[in-house]
Amino acid sequence: MSQQPRAQTLRFQGAVNRVMRVLLRVPIVGKLPGRRLALLEIVGRRSGKHFEVPVAYTRQGHDLLVGTPFSWGRNLRTGDVIDIVLMGTRRKADVVAYTDHDAVIEAYGAMCRDNKAFANFNKVGISKQGEPDPADLEAAFESGARAFRLAPRSPAGA
Repeated sequence: MSQQPRAQTLRFQGAVNRVMRVLLRVPIVGKLPGRRLALLEIVGRRSGKHFEVPVAYTRQGHDLLVGTPFSWGRNLRTGDVIDIVLMGTRRKADVVAYTDHDAVIEAYGAMCRDNKAFANFNKVGISKQGEPDPADLEAAFESGARAFRLAPRSPAGA
């Protein structure tokens, strides 16, 4: 498996992420970007360092489907409970991690069909019929893509 993610970050990705971290936390303002973005609060398994990662998500029923080729994803495992900010509200979410080939390809395909910006960010072409390019999905997996199903708990149960 290649170590270099295929995802295309913006030139000022760090600055964009800082702004999004603030916006996603504001209850009323956070609802607009929150329709497509959530803020994940992750603790490094080795370092203990806290990360706040804005991520695009796809809804599947009550759950959120997220994916990443970046190293922060290695900190999430099935059975973990993390804090997320969704639509301006902090809550707990249960994690199911997908790392095997078929599950990652299926999840990335669903996310690319739902969110063309996610597809572009991950360099996955979309056909005129709205289907992701299988070779691009395969290349994303080979470059380290992982996918996660997050089951947000109700704010009262957080």
